[in-house]
Amino acid sequence: MEQSKPTVRFVALRYYPSVRATAQHLTDLAEGLAKRGYAVEVLCGAEDDVPDAPRLPKTQVHNGVRIRRVRTTGFNRASTLGRAVNTLSFYGSIFFALVFGPTCDLLVMLTAPPMAGLMGACARKLRGQRFGVWSLDLHPEAEIAVGMLREGHWPARFLQRVDRYILRQADFVVDLGRCMRQRLLDKGVRPERLTTIPVWSKKEDIAPVPAEENPLLDQLGIRGRFVVMYSGNAGILHRFEEALEAMRRLRDRREIVFLFVGGGVRRKEIEAFAETHELPNFRYLDYFPRDRIKYSLSMADVHLITLKTRASGIAVPSKLYGAMAAAKPLIMVGPEASEISLTIREVGCGYVIDPERVADPATALEEAILSLVEDRARAEAMGARGREAFLRQYECEVAVGQWKALLDGVLASRDTPKPVTAER
Repeated sequence: MEQSKPTVRFVALRYYPSVRATAQHLTDLAEGLAKRGYAVEVLCGAEDDVPDAPRLPKTQVHNGVRIRRVRTTGFNRASTLGRAVNTLSFYGSIFFALVFGPTCDLLVMLTAPPMAGLMGACARKLRGQRFGVWSLDLHPEAEIAVGMLREGHWPARFLQRVDRYILRQADFVVDLGRCMRQRLLDKGVRPERLTTIPVWSKKEDIAPVPAEENPLLDQLGIRGRFVVMYSGNAGILHRFEEALEAMRRLRDRREIVFLFVGGGVRRKEIEAFAETHELPNFRYLDYFPRDRIKYSLSMADVHLITLKTRASGIAVPSKLYGAMAAAKPLIMVGPEASEISLTIREVGCGYVIDPERVADPATALEEAILSLVEDRARAEAMGARGREAFLRQYECEVAVGQWKALLDGVLASRDTPKPVTAER
């Protein structure tokens, strides 16, 4: 790294060329800071999720960012035990890199994988390393919300204490929105250490593509049909019962197609439902390369986002900002008290269906879809409002500017917060 520049090091499980949203956001941020005068390094895992990709080099420089990939075990990710061992080996490699390797001006720990921030807290304790946490989701709250951990039992309590310790040691914490910010305040993070910076999309990567200029519609044989799209990770924090029921009810409306794009642990469940009910209006595709995303997202006539009620404030699915960038309306099936629902209603770019407040959420979803099928002008107006808000608040350059201002301020501060004694 160039010593004349302020140095910032990010730690995350995945980075370029990964197609995961977290990796793409980190790539945008790291490269954006490198262009703005920072010497940037990323410590990440060597494992990649691009099919048939060649083995990634241990070190490389890409677009001004130095990438250092630590070796981890390579057990089968389809196995829970295999994923756990791979993650533990990543923690071990990161620990040695941070405790015995060179220091930097600022270290930023992502919450993917969970509890990785503990390595940053160790580097702070042992070496005086200043560090921050980029809270892309909250742990162990996510695991509690989906039933992997039982609230109040000792494993959950232990992980909650570890997480609070990490957050207290951090010089700063970046949250993704109002609901997540409140959860972090409830966890004991001091308000002056919290900064809200939403995730983003890039206007050059995602822009509205007129249907007549979109080759994917012909390649997939869906030109002229009304496309309801779910794009991105189908994870444990998302709900799909309403979407699946709406698919089943609308199976005879041949002008409507439900198109899922991406992956996730719920994909097989969704595909199994469609196969069991022999749904003719359903397709599931793998992730598109980044240079094709604008065509992929623009295929949709409406984008679907879902979130479990207990996940409010725990995660903010980034698919919201991609849909807004593509100037498409949205339907959110999830809690009203979530950043996505608040944004959709404030901007006026779609519908919010809260299953806890609607007697029949599947019917409400069906009616919302049909209303957009029958009123294309309304759908276009919603999409236009979303695009306008995206350019103003959620575009990559805006977010990177906010990150630079935050890091500049932390570096300029001589009053580094002292570690807080762990609570008894």
